[in-house]
Amino acid sequence: MKIRIGIFGYGNLGRGVEAAIRQNKDMELVAVFTRRAPALVKTLFPDTTVLPADDVLEMKGKIDVMILCGGSATDLPVQTPMLAEHFNVVDSFDTHACIPQHYENVDRAAKAGGRVGIISVGWDPGMFSLARLLAGAILPEGEAYTFWGPGVSQGHSDAIRRIDGVLDAKQYTVPVDAALAAVRAGEVPQLTVREKHTRECFVVAREGADLARIEKEIKEMPNYFADYDTTVTFVSAEELAEKHSGIPHGGRVIRTGRTGVDGTHRHVVEYSLKLDSNPEFTASVLVAYARAAYRLHAEHVTGCRTVLDIAPTYISANTPAELRESLL
Repeated sequence: MKIRIGIFGYGNLGRGVEAAIRQNKDMELVAVFTRRAPALVKTLFPDTTVLPADDVLEMKGKIDVMILCGGSATDLPVQTPMLAEHFNVVDSFDTHACIPQHYENVDRAAKAGGRVGIISVGWDPGMFSLARLLAGAILPEGEAYTFWGPGVSQGHSDAIRRIDGVLDAKQYTVPVDAALAAVRAGEVPQLTVREKHTRECFVVAREGADLARIEKEIKEMPNYFADYDTTVTFVSAEELAEKHSGIPHGGRVIRTGRTGVDGTHRHVVEYSLKLDSNPEFTASVLVAYARAAYRLHAEHVTGCRTVLDIAPTYISANTPAELRESLL
């Protein structure tokens, strides 16, 4: 019997989940739920069923795990607790500072409905979170560093597009080579955000727009660009489409630590990702953890979990015996 999956929300991430399900033989897609008119939604595969988001509760009992593909700013804080009372759910909530509150909200709803909710699944938070935990547990005397990029930040790109006079934009986060080299060499520098990353913005402006004002607004935007060295380059819509149409990303988690009686032995642990498609990779992580949600529910577990709480065997399509034989 296959794990029955629903997709709630259908943008870049939802399309990635639709494709990823086809690569997991123990799963099948039941339906995509959208706030748009279903007839106007063009899916990757012609046999994908598209239903109105308002009808989602009519599918209760027909879907084993609902994968939520909305945004972290306004969608997931509402949608995940709402749906966790009726379905096992997995989301990619990535506003780090708000994860504890999101956890509490989902935990309360999932327990009320006897369901499992797995939140903040992706590569950061997610795979990078696991890398930070493992390296920190092994090297307690040390420092952890996370470098993002080079790659497209979808949230920062969207923030630029909201500026008056901007038609489109892509923003790249780029690690500072000198800072990265120092950490990889085993040094323990104290780095500000400006010393760790730069930001490169490619902007399509409306004809006649005040380019100086737009550049100033970008560079002074709090929580996004004000604390970074930021470069703004204005380009045509054709150049943006030709040279910046992809959504690559990635990064690395590095922990430096010392061991021994006098701490003379230095160690560097590095976990890195280079992603051709940020949403497709994130979707693949979500699908793997949908398997974990299904298995935990079968064991009568209820409440919220994160990647830090779940044993790796729960996300694999192989049995524990197969994993011991092939991977240990």
